[in-house]
Amino acid sequence: MDLFGFFGKRKEQSKDVAKERLKLVLVHDRADLSPKLLEMMKGDIIRVISEYAEIDKNGIDIKLTRMKKEGDKSPVSALVANIPIIKVKDK
Repeated sequence: MDLFGFFGKRKEQSKDVAKERLKLVLVHDRADLSPKLLEMMKGDIIRVISEYAEIDKNGIDIKLTRMKKEGDKSPVSALVANIPIIKVKDK
């Protein structure tokens, strides 16, 4: 009996993980953004937000993805950031 399956957690299959990784590689390639430039952008975003709020640095998820523009069928690159804010700083 699969204990994780019993409690509702599903193991990710390696093919699904590989598919997600390939999608990320394609998005980075199409956006013409090097991993170094993306890391620099992440650092700048975190630094600016940290001036105004205390954030959970372990929970940060910033990634480049593809999405469709509103009213247009062509996909565009988008930077999606999930940054947990612990509290806003007083200024």
